[in-house]
Amino acid sequence: MNKIIDAKGKNCPIPVIMAKKEIDNGNINFIVEVDNKVANENLKKLGNSMNFETKSEEINGIFKVYFLNDKADSNEEETCQECNKLIEEINNNKLGTWSIFVGKEIIGSGSEELGKSLIKMYFYTMTESDDLPKSILFMNAGVKVPTLNEQVVEHLKELEDKGVEILVCGTCLNFYGLEEELKVGRVSNMYEISNYMKEASKVITI
Repeated sequence: MNKIIDAKGKNCPIPVIMAKKEIDNGNINFIVEVDNKVANENLKKLGNSMNFETKSEEINGIFKVYFLNDKADSNEEETCQECNKLIEEINNNKLGTWSIFVGKEIIGSGSEELGKSLIKMYFYTMTESDDLPKSILFMNAGVKVPTLNEQVVEHLKELEDKGVEILVCGTCLNFYGLEEELKVGRVSNMYEISNYMKEASKVITI
């Protein structure tokens, strides 16, 4: 009987990450259950990109996505572009030579609620990646992330445990009255942060 992975109630890219983990672990015949069309489509695209035969069926709003292929390559590096756009740059960079600059507490512009959800997914996705940045640099309103966003703080602690340096602008903490609220990382300054950016092979701004 094929293993069933319950990804209901989870937004992309989490269902795709769960499926990719199964493939990386050598499981090449399994089913993923989701409850939204976007995840259903992204899972099928993931399977197709990794040489699986994929099919899905919907029953009462629940999608069952079947991954079936005894000859699938479990080490294939390609992933679903639509679902993984947040981590595409991460997977294309060299470990330990690049940095992430966070200048806002959300990703993008428009809906603040959506932006906060995206930044949570971004850092969760990063914890699942094998390729990690040398440092994550927080300035301006970005300092609200390692101080006030409890969910992201947990992801940042995991990244810090893996060796990622987390630098937080002290002037910015003072400006927002958050100097006593820092939960992860260390207080830094413009000189040090600018040097990290200058020395990085690439700086990704979110």
